This record gives sequence, structure tokens and C-alpha cells, in this order.
Amino acid sequence: MYDELLANLAILVLSGFVGFAVISKVPNTLHTPLMSGTNAIHGIVVLGALVVFGTVEHPSLAVQIILFVATVFGTLNVIGGFIVTDRMLGMFKGKKKALPAAAKSEEAAK
Repeated sequence: MYDELLANLAILVLSGFVGFAVISKVPNTLHTPLMSGTNAIHGIVVLGALVVFGTVEHPSLAVQIILFVATVFGTLNVIGGFIVTDRMLGMFKGKKKALPAAAKSEEAAK
């Protein structure tokens, strides 16, 4: 049990270092597609958590609380990621040109 926990903890720490190294080398122009892909993957992770939540037989209260909190935090992460991605995509949109005064008065008359 202890060896398995230690191995899983080592994998978690190493994956954090690898993730940081990979993300830091991504150019700024590719962060938006990267975030969209990450949101899709995290949505699958949340779905997997829901499946695990439904298939555990007679879970203890502690297991139910951990699964619920993990599902809520994962869902918040997905929602926040889509909000940030939408803002980033909004920066690429061109600004609307102001209508001349004559065009504004014609539209107001309609």
C-alpha cells in the first residue's frame, strides 16, 4: 500500500514538472487552441469522475465527499477555462468601426 502511494505521488510530481516544461515552451499564439484542447480533456476527466461516483458500491461518507468535491472543482475548472478561452478569442476580433454621423441619423430615422 505504501509503495503504491509513493509511486503514485512520484508520478504526480514528475507529471507536474513535465507539464510545466511543455507549457512554458508553447508560443503565445498557440495558447488559445491549447486551452481549448485542455478543456475538452478535462471535461472527459469530469465525466470519468461521475462514472466512478456511480459505480462504487457502498462508498463511505469520506469517499462520497472526496468524489463530490473533485467533481465540483473539475467542473469549475472546465467552466473557467471556457470563459478564459472566450476572452482570449475575443482579443482576436477586430474592433467595430464607428458609423459616421450621417449614417447614425439615418438609422435613427428608420
